Amino acid sequence: MLGPVTAWDAAGEPIALKGPRHRAVLARLVIARRRVVPVGLLVDDLWDDPPAGAVGAVRTFVAALRRALEPGRPPRTPSRLLVTEGPGYALRAEPGQVDAWRFEQAVADAADLPPDRAQSRLEEALGWWRGPAYTDFADEHWTRAERSRLAELRLHAVERRAQARLDAGLAAETVPDLDAHVGEHPWRESGWRLLALALYRTGRQADALAVLRRARGILAGQLGLDPGPELRRMEADVLAQAPALDRPAEPESAAARLWTRAAADYDRTVSAGARGRLESTVGLLRDLAMSGGGGLEAARGHRPAAVAAAEEFGDPELTARVIVAYDVPANWTRSDDPELARQVVAAAERVLPQLPPGPEHDATRARLLATIALEMRGTRSPRGPEAAAQAEAMARDLDDPALLAFALNGAFMQSCTRAGLAPRRDAIGAELVELSARHGLATFEVLGHLVRLQARSALGDFAAADGHAAAADRLAERHERPLTGVFTQWYAALRLAASGRAAVAETEAAYRAAAATLDDAGMPGLSEGLLPLALLSARLLGGRTPAGVDLSDDWGPYRPWAEPFALRDAGRNGDASAALHALPEPPADLMYEAMCCLEAAVALDIADKAILERARDRLLPAAGELAGAGSGLLTFGPVDGWLARLETALNGR
Repeated sequence: MLGPVTAWDAAGEPIALKGPRHRAVLARLVIARRRVVPVGLLVDDLWDDPPAGAVGAVRTFVAALRRALEPGRPPRTPSRLLVTEGPGYALRAEPGQVDAWRFEQAVADAADLPPDRAQSRLEEALGWWRGPAYTDFADEHWTRAERSRLAELRLHAVERRAQARLDAGLAAETVPDLDAHVGEHPWRESGWRLLALALYRTGRQADALAVLRRARGILAGQLGLDPGPELRRMEADVLAQAPALDRPAEPESAAARLWTRAAADYDRTVSAGARGRLESTVGLLRDLAMSGGGGLEAARGHRPAAVAAAEEFGDPELTARVIVAYDVPANWTRSDDPELARQVVAAAERVLPQLPPGPEHDATRARLLATIALEMRGTRSPRGPEAAAQAEAMARDLDDPALLAFALNGAFMQSCTRAGLAPRRDAIGAELVELSARHGLATFEVLGHLVRLQARSALGDFAAADGHAAAADRLAERHERPLTGVFTQWYAALRLAASGRAAVAETEAAYRAAAATLDDAGMPGLSEGLLPLALLSARLLGGRTPAGVDLSDDWGPYRPWAEPFALRDAGRNGDASAALHALPEPPADLMYEAMCCLEAAVALDIADKAILERARDRLLPAAGELAGAGSGLLTFGPVDGWLARLETALNGR
């Protein structure tokens, strides 16, 4: 409703709503907010002078809307969305299914968020607008109140976003948007106040005063009004350089004071060489790793020292506890530091046979095995899947929810050994969500939603994936897991690409914006080479094989799959074929199908039968899925389309 009245299905495809009166009925029912609208009122709203068959026409419009909005509904079964009730009809849409309702909720939610999150939430919500609300029914009396309300809410959201930016210390960046805002809406005194405040905080006191005086002139000249109390107070404060105009310093919270005192007491009381200090340090590293990009990178850097320090004690049980205490959930199947991963696996394998026998150590053994499974992600060693299976079996026998969640994380990491395993990952994600929600394991619940986001994307179920993205974001806000937003923003770019509604340039812009979130994320295993790969995927959608792959870009681990494109572009088809034949099987990670598509794309151009057969055989188990979408980051389009092109090329048609 935030623009022309339009509808999309769960896959993001536009729904044909037929004529303007069909859309008018839908809009009128949305405005009623799930309440019944009598047929007689619909007739009066649709026609100035209703024809004789107006009631029958409305029923026809409703029947057509039902077919469009619920295409899978069996014949002669009642609609669950557009329902008949009493003398009329009601649209029982959920809050998240109508953009105007989502927008209203987002603005309300932002009021309770800290400035950086409020800014991001409002930015996203304002991006849902495609023009004035109910644009195609602007002259109808029944839209006027709702259009006015939404327009006011939109202006309020723009000003709340500006305030959040100012609170976050982004005064200079806020000035241009506020200047445009007051130019378009000169009667908004709150806009003038925010612009003056932004200018003042950038050291432009004279410009702030000039803005306030310009506001006074416009209000008097156009509306015959004097400035209200807020603007008058602002002018006085600017002249007086009132301290209240400066960005307030963050007061030390009770939690911060407690941390300082407790850390000092711990440092004074626990001796430097105590084993308990080492175990406490690893617990701190675990929390640090989940605090954000810088924390993750720092924790990763300290981890090998912690393991080495534990081994110096010569106590296998202590070493095991130190290794398994770092049970940080992970949903990306390529290691950020392969050398560190090898060191941790080696230490875990050394300590496993040294643990005393007996059931009292089974939980530790299971955690060590799960750690091995996680750290061997993306490798082709049979030890990874073996350790994952053993850890999961032991965790189920022990009936330990936290242990099972960690073991399932290991099973997920080892679920990419071939194409077509999205259903397996979806089942793991579903169990993680249910298990974690039941036992208060919030971080693993976030992981479960991200795993399901990836799996449902691979299966083309974007309605479910949207729900998991939203759930992950909500949990991340509540439990301060900022890295979650990296994955959900990349998912939004994937969603745009998969919808087929965006031009290549628009999709590329979305990928570039998502890539910016990786700058300080501390996840090189995810970020290296990802942007060039995503941009290439945008151009390959629809079966196009673009020229101009630039090997000077940072392709990271994907460079071997990019090189055949460059060789083909240079007219060196023989070398391109040799490069394809030299490629190993793609790593056992979430980009498996994507790498198969890259091989297939070049092989189709140079007619290399052996590679065509290899790509077909590897992709075949993923028939019916979206290639690459299991990453939750990008897609190369339907696997079935690739298989069809491969079969055509192999059969010489």
